[in-house]
Amino acid sequence: MFNPKSDFLRETLERGFFHQATDLESLDNQLLKGPVIAYLGFDATAKSLHVGNLVQIMRLRLLQRTGHKPIVLMGGGTTRVGDPSGKDEMRKVLSDEEIHTNLASMKQIFARYLKFGTGPTDALMINNAEWLNDLNYLDFLRNYGRHFSINRMMTFDSVRLRLERKQSLSFLEFNYMILQAYDFLELKRRYGVTLQLGGADQWGNIVSGVDLVRRTERKESFGLTSPLITTASGAKMGKTVQGAVWLNAQQLPIFDFWQFWRNTHDADVGKFLRMFTDLPLEEIIKLEMLQGQELNDAKKILADEVTRLCHGEHAVSESRKTAESLFERHTPSSVEGVSLPIFDIDPETAKSGLGLLELFKSTGLVPSNGEARRLIRGYGARLNDEIITDESRKVTLEEFGDTGHIKLSAGKKRHILLKLKK
Repeated sequence: MFNPKSDFLRETLERGFFHQATDLESLDNQLLKGPVIAYLGFDATAKSLHVGNLVQIMRLRLLQRTGHKPIVLMGGGTTRVGDPSGKDEMRKVLSDEEIHTNLASMKQIFARYLKFGTGPTDALMINNAEWLNDLNYLDFLRNYGRHFSINRMMTFDSVRLRLERKQSLSFLEFNYMILQAYDFLELKRRYGVTLQLGGADQWGNIVSGVDLVRRTERKESFGLTSPLITTASGAKMGKTVQGAVWLNAQQLPIFDFWQFWRNTHDADVGKFLRMFTDLPLEEIIKLEMLQGQELNDAKKILADEVTRLCHGEHAVSESRKTAESLFERHTPSSVEGVSLPIFDIDPETAKSGLGLLELFKSTGLVPSNGEARRLIRGYGARLNDEIITDESRKVTLEEFGDTGHIKLSAGKKRHILLKLKK
């Protein structure tokens, strides 16, 4: 087993960021010699990045923390083409105005995770539209086309899987690999970049870039990918019933972001603490060993740490307050002659809808979201004595009606009341 000497590669392995590398031992030696300049690309397909992108942002953050220089490559040019990697169909073609708007919005996110400036390890943000938008097509083909083998390109997953599934792959998308490889070459020439980072689905694109640099510059360069991150349930990271978990507060309320991490599956707590926080590995190892109620405390630490990085200290304290007020428990009382535990609900929080899974868990009717799902699937969950069948259902403010309260039941013997605060 390879034992890296450089801090960056050592933590890359220990935190679960490693999937493939072009030459791990040579890269390790380069990292030991001094600051390595590395880049990672992000296309502007939406106004915000989401949790699925956070692995790559944290890798850039780790690179900078361990004494190297990250470059955030914004895909102002490649977004106009569309990356076929991991896609079943051609990506929607965006207008130049939409791309510009998305880029401006995304830039704000990176400043929370990286230090930008002119220092030897300060991050840079570059837009590949600088060189791609003005390419002369014939000159480009003549100078670089001969370095790409169609036979080899057909073997990479981004192309092969689409063809095996007999799904259309346009010539526009087929060019994406060539353009990404050319990005690496331009960044090598302009900024001395020697390493490209990316997800596992980018392996073919990255290898093409490493090969192009070798053929044209006769210089060594490297590629390093991270694994596809899935949750313990097998779901793709950041995908929920309600949609993507965005990193911008404009796309997703901060409390919902905090709550996403608070609801992490027990089996994922350690993995997510390693990947999405800066906590020392020694502390994470201790948190991984917790069980039962103590594991819930580890989940709160996870939610706090990730939210602090993304939204700041104030967001953590506000999220904690909201969670406490949302599920503040009163002593058993009487509503309409029925003596049941009452939980106060903030009307402002209820406006955006309250997820039933979380309500069942947070009020103590069930110990976990998984148990809540099993309860619903077994027709044992009720709202105002009506059977609940939709696991993704949310309780809205209107459902509290004139009485201002709702009854939740788990089976025939466990009941609580949700009551709107006045």
